[in-house]
Amino acid sequence: MKIQGKMFIWLSVFILVVAVVYGYWSKEPAGTTALFLAFGLAIMIGFYLAFTARRVDAGAQDNMEADVADDAGEVGFFSPHSWQPLSLAVGGALAFLGIAVGWWVMYFSAPILMVGLFGWVFEYYRGENRTQ
Repeated sequence: MKIQGKMFIWLSVFILVVAVVYGYWSKEPAGTTALFLAFGLAIMIGFYLAFTARRVDAGAQDNMEADVADDAGEVGFFSPHSWQPLSLAVGGALAFLGIAVGWWVMYFSAPILMVGLFGWVFEYYRGENRTQ
């Protein structure tokens, strides 16, 4: 995690230099503001990664002698057969369609989004997958 923190901090320094040079040469406020916001995002991520790297054990990416297999292991649990992301995608598509077409479409997308969200959160609390 230390190397990622250093990478983001150096990236933020680079973006800050680019933002200052771009702002001085172009006198264009939108691009300059976007670059300064990108600097802020990069420095926040870099500070977070550097701050938490002190509190966790060194990972394989921090060891220069490490192999790829040293970082192998269980990534996490992923639901193998869930229909809930489909309902969230349909509800989200309808919600964004409501922005373009009319806000009345939100009345149809909100229940689909809520069913998908609650179904995904509570998927393993009832039904055939309860014991997993």
